[in-house]
Amino acid sequence: MALSPLVMGIVNVTPDSFYPGARTQAHDEAIARGRALFEQGCDVVDVGGESTRPGAQPVDASEELARVLPVVEALSPRGPVSIDTTKRDVAVAAVRAGATIINDVSSSLLEVASELGVGYVAMHAQGDSTTMQVNPTYDDVVAEVGAFLEDQARAAMTLGVSPCWIDPGIGFGKTVAHNLALLAHCARFVEIGAHYGAGVLIGTSRKRFLEHLGDEPLSVDERLEGSMATAAWAMLEGASMVRVHDAAEAVLLRDLIVRPLDEVHA
Repeated sequence: MALSPLVMGIVNVTPDSFYPGARTQAHDEAIARGRALFEQGCDVVDVGGESTRPGAQPVDASEELARVLPVVEALSPRGPVSIDTTKRDVAVAAVRAGATIINDVSSSLLEVASELGVGYVAMHAQGDSTTMQVNPTYDDVVAEVGAFLEDQARAAMTLGVSPCWIDPGIGFGKTVAHNLALLAHCARFVEIGAHYGAGVLIGTSRKRFLEHLGDEPLSVDERLEGSMATAAWAMLEGASMVRVHDAAEAVLLRDLIVRPLDEVHA
């Protein structure tokens, strides 16, 4: 698979997503952030109306729709927009409003993406936001996540869903050791996806496991370097998209490190 991965920027229209820099309940602020992400070079802007951080409580579909639809409608003329949701009604309405990708942490909306003829991100998670970090356990995290993602990629190919990405779900029902193992084997997931015509999306940005990678615990505001280091690793290992809060830095990283390598191998 070629390099030059896409950069997906994050807009959370929520009061409780874990990183304050990407969240707001005000539509005008969310729209302004999304426009800025496109201006900074993002290839896709991901709009979500329900936090999926550990411990987050679900919201009903009507509230989620009220949060995201005005933002999707305003941003979709500017560039590709994905809708970050696990709900069929929200996905359908967001696509009608202009979204062209469904980013689904539950991996339950593949058939919806097929029906609507849009792109799809299938992510692995163990448990839901209220339970996933209680005691995540695997016999072999790389093998188990890989098998799940292979099933998703195969199903997407069968249903004709394209483009499709598989996401190992960093931080979604995983310990620090699990997350690092998944990152270390990123190339394995790239190989699985390529067999079925799917790319790999990696999202490490500002996540809690990065807190433990320094000499002292790192707050969410101190995780930029770790976010960029892990994004660079993923891109160099063949990931075809990275999901980030810090778009300008990720785009610069991609353009300074990854695209020159692409030109060397052209």
